[in-house]
Amino acid sequence: MDTENIQIQIKTFFGLEQVLAEEIKKLGGRKVEVKNRAVNCEGDLGFLYKINYSARTALKILVPIHEFKAFNQHQFYDRLFKFNWEEFMDVEQSFAIDATVNSETFKHSQFVTLKMKDAIVDYFQKKFKRRPNVETRNPDIKFHLHIDRELITISLDSSGDPLFKRGYRREQGEAPINEVLASGMLQLAGWDGKGNFLDPMCGSGTLLIEAAMIAMDLPAQLFRKRFAFQNWKNYDADLFSKIKEFRVNRIKEFTGKIVGYDIDARMLNAARINIEAAEMEDVIEVKKQNFFDSKKELFPLLMVFNPPYDERISINDDDFYKKIGDTFKTHYPNTLAWLISSDLEAVKKIGLRPSRKIKLFNGKLETRFLQYEMYEGTKKVHKLEN
Repeated sequence: MDTENIQIQIKTFFGLEQVLAEEIKKLGGRKVEVKNRAVNCEGDLGFLYKINYSARTALKILVPIHEFKAFNQHQFYDRLFKFNWEEFMDVEQSFAIDATVNSETFKHSQFVTLKMKDAIVDYFQKKFKRRPNVETRNPDIKFHLHIDRELITISLDSSGDPLFKRGYRREQGEAPINEVLASGMLQLAGWDGKGNFLDPMCGSGTLLIEAAMIAMDLPAQLFRKRFAFQNWKNYDADLFSKIKEFRVNRIKEFTGKIVGYDIDARMLNAARINIEAAEMEDVIEVKKQNFFDSKKELFPLLMVFNPPYDERISINDDDFYKKIGDTFKTHYPNTLAWLISSDLEAVKKIGLRPSRKIKLFNGKLETRFLQYEMYEGTKKVHKLEN
């Protein structure tokens, strides 16, 4: 592998591609290209380590190592069997394969995954008279197989576990928001750690923790123990150590406030456990508070939240969203508020026109991430005063 000019593909969620591209540019990526649910770029080995450690909206980071066309399963197996696998793994190492398949020729991802596994095992068996182990739970080396019609791309997964597994989540709420999605929402909302932040329905605290990580410029994977690239043949432990040290030395002091409300004592307890695991007790405050009885206490204020979804938590949607709108209008003047919801009918009951709408997915649920701008008086009066 050329360690100076590595082609890199970084996976993300739908709707976060531009956010990720900006992150990658700031981290020093070359030839940054936005794709569907992914960003492609180029960089050296140190850059690959750096984005794994730092990029907040990356789900997994792949390095393509082999590309070819195959028109039937024999060609597929044959090309894989002839590939020089020992350049990327030892016979003593275990491996796993995950696959994304979009093809009329190769319809079943499980079948092609098995075929690829056979080709790798047979390669080592023929060459060394020994077989590497397949280990789905915790493999040393992780391959990604991508089939688009006849085009086959084999990549090394440099991350291992998906990068939303930050390592701080101990407790989970009923409708938890994925860490990568949470960070993407905050960046779309313009949160940069200047001012104050409120999540008025904070659940198990993911948005709060991600907001604090952005505010202090903490690397996204500060708490992660392992990355897949640490098992690669060309792994440079000194280089990774220097990159981590350099990144950690950039951590900033945060002077604002990050606050979470919830009415459920169980959820607040879960949030406190997660906040403690993330070592954020000094930065984040959570309290038992019904948002509908609250008043604006922090100036200036950005609010981002994930109201309970009817799919997972039963609430009377119309009434619930009407109360959100009433609370916005009466108790939160001059506030920018964002919320994510999959109930596109119920959000109309908020009674305010969103100034921005962004399509995102929370798991399989299609949602809208909506921005509301609350002014004192009307917009017209507000404009006259300025």
